[in-house]
Amino acid sequence: MTTKKTAAPKLDTKQVEEAVAVGKQTIEQAVKASTEGYDKAVNMTQEQVEKTAKSVLKAYGEFTSLNKDSVDAMIAAGNIWASGFEKMGKAYMAFAQASAESNVEAAKSLMMAKTVQDVFEIQSELARSSFDSFVAEGTKMSEMGVKVANEAFEPIQAQLNTTVEKILRPVAA
Repeated sequence: MTTKKTAAPKLDTKQVEEAVAVGKQTIEQAVKASTEGYDKAVNMTQEQVEKTAKSVLKAYGEFTSLNKDSVDAMIAAGNIWASGFEKMGKAYMAFAQASAESNVEAAKSLMMAKTVQDVFEIQSELARSSFDSFVAEGTKMSEMGVKVANEAFEPIQAQLNTTVEKILRPVAA
């Protein structure tokens, strides 16, 4: 028995070449689309990074400026406090000196008193004038203290208002 050999089917090279060309074209299109998408993503990311960097640098600059202004306001307030308390100290020393002089005069008057009645009158006058002086000076010192506190707080309040305004401005926009 003889077996008949069947020949292998003949491949058409043209069909193979066309299939290879179509496959090659499909791969090229996929690579091109992938590359374009990647480039777009990179460009978008780069733009966002640049915008964010500019925003961060601007915010840092504003923060630095606000910080410097806040320190300047605190220094101004400290100078006002120091000056005010220096004036208050001088006023207190003037009061203490006037009180001491008044007490010396009262002591001289007491030494020259001829009767017990004169001693009581001098003592009463000394007590009344000392009390009046103490109340008047206490009021004066209190007013000075309030004035110094208000003046010292002004630069801090102004800077606080500026800071709040700058912080809220981007939120409102």
